[in-house]
Amino acid sequence: MARKVVNRKELRAQNDAAEARGKEKTEKKEKVAKEPKAKKEKVAKEPKVAAKKTVRKKVTKETRLKAYWGVFNQAMKRLVLFEYADKKSAEKKASELTASSRATHFIQLVKEAITE
Repeated sequence: MARKVVNRKELRAQNDAAEARGKEKTEKKEKVAKEPKAKKEKVAKEPKVAAKKTVRKKVTKETRLKAYWGVFNQAMKRLVLFEYADKKSAEKKASELTASSRATHFIQLVKEAITE
């Protein structure tokens, strides 16, 4: 379904004409109102616009991470932690723990923050 194209120039001309008529009416009313009575006119105060607060983004400190191999049980409890280069020994430990108990054990990569 096609829409009707809006002619912005015509709308602008109509708006300007309406404003011009409104100004003429207000000028006539002001002349009539000033002559018979001299009342104080209340001036409408414009609401103050609050200044926009400047927002500073927090600079995040980059944390360095170190990778380890962790041996876990079925409850995701970390039992032993090995260096990243010692993956074979981590797998060996997991298989030993699995053989010695009923629960299965597995290895998983663990990244921890380096504290200096």
